[in-house]
Amino acid sequence: MKNQGFDDVSNRLPLDLPPFEPLRGLTNGHAQTIVGNYLPRPPFQLKATAETVEVDPDDGSRVLCHCHWQPESVRASRLTLLLVHGLEGSSDSHYVQGIAARGWEAGLNIVRMNMRNCGNTEALTPTLYHSGLSGDLGAVVNHFTQCYGLQRVALVGYSMGGNLVLKLAGEWGRRAPLCAVAAVCPAIDLAPGSDALHEPVNRLYEWKFLQNLLARFRRKAQLFPDIYQTAAVEPIRSIREFDNKIVARYWNFRDASDYYDRAASARVVDRIAVPTLILHALDDPFIRLLPETRAKLLANPHIHFVETRHGGHCAYLSRDNGNDIHWAEATVIRYLLQVTDPHELRNPVRTGEPLERHGSRLGV
Repeated sequence: MKNQGFDDVSNRLPLDLPPFEPLRGLTNGHAQTIVGNYLPRPPFQLKATAETVEVDPDDGSRVLCHCHWQPESVRASRLTLLLVHGLEGSSDSHYVQGIAARGWEAGLNIVRMNMRNCGNTEALTPTLYHSGLSGDLGAVVNHFTQCYGLQRVALVGYSMGGNLVLKLAGEWGRRAPLCAVAAVCPAIDLAPGSDALHEPVNRLYEWKFLQNLLARFRRKAQLFPDIYQTAAVEPIRSIREFDNKIVARYWNFRDASDYYDRAASARVVDRIAVPTLILHALDDPFIRLLPETRAKLLANPHIHFVETRHGGHCAYLSRDNGNDIHWAEATVIRYLLQVTDPHELRNPVRTGEPLERHGSRLGV
């Protein structure tokens, strides 16, 4: 099956999305990243239906999804957002809950997906997780499409989740019900991003990721002692070393470099064929784009590639009041509503200078 008409919609839409103006005092990428991670948010009050979905019948791996469905009479016709968190996040990560609340308010179905093992689900799979498991997202889309006859699905991913949604979009092309994609600070080029985390200025981020990854690996070893042995791999002092000693070993990659090459969405972004928004902050502390990847993004007419001078990593704290301080979340929802069905736009964010169709550079 192929989607119909999305090229024409993407080309003719007036993308009246607001430019990003960073919150006063937060024009530093590290400040944006750290404050964005800890800034209090309103309580998340949406009731969810929890469902596990089998993503690999060979080993029985399942992932946990938290779903928010519109009334049955309109469920199939409403746009469904599949939200994917970043490295060591979960369906309860604050940015996932934030964009879920916005999407629900706009009348959309929401599926908050946990990657394998995340959200305290280590017992649901004998495997680890990694940045290339785009097939898991595809399995979730197929599952809920079969359950509810979903007509339109949009993928939204942050950081590592951004790599996954772009990778699946490149692999699927124009396969229905996929109709749009949005990625916030996606880790498109895995190798330079991993190495950037090991730079002295970023070691605090790397240390935090490593502590969580190693703690999860130890839990897996307790649950599956016949598969995983912690003594054989530690000590580990960098993300690249973790990927070399653990991810590559247990997923049959030659080494970390082979894993990064095969799992990176950079390999397939030129094949994306549905409207896609990519938000990338030039002051992101550890997301790096190679020149050849940037060229692919700019050359693809389906991709709206938006670079901002500021924003940090998945933060984008703006000068807007109230909950609109979270610019990326508001922008993603507005974009997806516009490119999937302009008539579905309900609660528009503040408008401003229009975005260019791709290759935009916004901000101060």
